[in-house]
Amino acid sequence: MMNNLIKLCFVTLLLAFVSSVYAQQLHFSKVENDESYQFNYQWQDIENKPQSLNFALTKSILFNQFRDFKTFKPKMAERHISKSVVKYLRKEPINGVIVTYNALSEGINISSKSQQKLSLAQRKIGELKDQFAREYLNKNHYHYFKTHNNVQAIKPDHAKFAKMSVDDLKPIKSIILDKVSIKNIRKATNYILGFVQSIPYSRLESRVDSAGAGFNPPLKVLWENQGDCDSKVTLTASLLRTLMPRIKMVLVFIDNHALIGIDVLPQGDEINITVDGVTYLLAEPTGPAKYPLGTLDETSKLAISQGQYTAEKFN
Repeated sequence: MMNNLIKLCFVTLLLAFVSSVYAQQLHFSKVENDESYQFNYQWQDIENKPQSLNFALTKSILFNQFRDFKTFKPKMAERHISKSVVKYLRKEPINGVIVTYNALSEGINISSKSQQKLSLAQRKIGELKDQFAREYLNKNHYHYFKTHNNVQAIKPDHAKFAKMSVDDLKPIKSIILDKVSIKNIRKATNYILGFVQSIPYSRLESRVDSAGAGFNPPLKVLWENQGDCDSKVTLTASLLRTLMPRIKMVLVFIDNHALIGIDVLPQGDEINITVDGVTYLLAEPTGPAKYPLGTLDETSKLAISQGQYTAEKFN
C-alpha cells in the first residue's frame, strides 16, 4: 500500500514537473469572416499563468505574400541561370566566341578558334553564372549559407522572410502592447517566446540538404499552427521587430536547431554571444520546453560554448 502511494506521489510530481517546463497551447482556432480570419490562441507561460492572443488578419495579407515560395530545385535553377547567361551574351557577345544553350544537356556550349578567347569566355561565363545565381536566389527568397564547419549550402533567407513579414504583422502590434510594454524588453520578449514556443513543433529537415522543404514563412506558421525551429525563429524575429523596430537581433543556426539573439545586456550566467562588437542575449523560440530569454537547453549551450554556430544579423 505504501509503495503504491509513493509511486502515485512520484507520478503526480512528474506530471507537475512536465507541465511546468513544457509550453502548453491550451487552445487554437481560426474563424473566417468576410474579408479576414480571426486567430485565437491560449497558452501557459513560463510561470504557468494562462496567456492569450486574439487578432484578425485580412485575407489579402494572409494569402498574397510568399504564395509562390517553393522548395529550391537545383536543376531548375541551373537551367534558368544558363539561359540567362546565353541571353546576356547574345546582347553583349564576346568577339570570336560562339555561345549557345544546349537543350539536351541543359548547359552552355562554348566554341572559339582562339584558346585565349575561349579562356576569356569561360571566365566571363563563370562571373555571369555567379551574378545570375545570386539574382535567382534572391528573387526566390533563398541565399548561400555556410555552416559552422564550412559546408556551403543554399537555404531560405530567414532574415529576409522576417523583415518582409513585419508589415503583415503590424495589426497584431497594438494587441500585444495592451498586454506587455516594450519599456520592459525582457517581459515583452518572454511573452513572444511563450507564444511561439507553445505553437506545435514540426521536425526540422536537414538545413543543408532539404532545399527549403518544411520551412514555413511567419504567416504560414500562424495559419497552419505549426513550424520547425527555423520557421519559429523567423516568426519570433518578425514579431519582435514589429514591437521593437530599432532593436538589433541575430538569427543563430546550429546543427538541426535555431536560436535568436537580441541586443540586451546579460545578467548573471545568461547565455550570450558577441557579433561585430555587439552582445546578443540568446533565446530558444522552438519549444515545447519553456525557456525564458537568456536560458538555453543543454545541447544548445554546448554548441554555443564550442562555437558551433552561424549567426546572421537582423538589424
